[in-house]
Amino acid sequence: MAALVYTSWPDARSAQDAARILVDERLAACVNIVPGVCSVYRWEGTVQEENEVLMFVKTAQARLAALREKLLALHPYDLPAFSVLQIDEAASHGPYLDWLRQESQP
Repeated sequence: MAALVYTSWPDARSAQDAARILVDERLAACVNIVPGVCSVYRWEGTVQEENEVLMFVKTAQARLAALREKLLALHPYDLPAFSVLQIDEAASHGPYLDWLRQESQP
């Protein structure tokens, strides 16, 4: 099984540094970093507006626990987003998912 993890980061540099570690340690097969996001949210009773980058981490289901532990340790936020989206494997491109699982193996 494969999964896609959604998270956001304060800037591209910190996201890229984390992405490289995740891929180097085979916790992720691929990480997409999307710049130019404006996030509006309530934090400690006040509405905030911040520029952020999104990160989409592609990994094997079996690597999620280790990925979560590492990503949360690397993340600069007090309360980082870590949302797992399950991939519909029957509707997805099988050879790509095979590659994803292979590249996420320890």
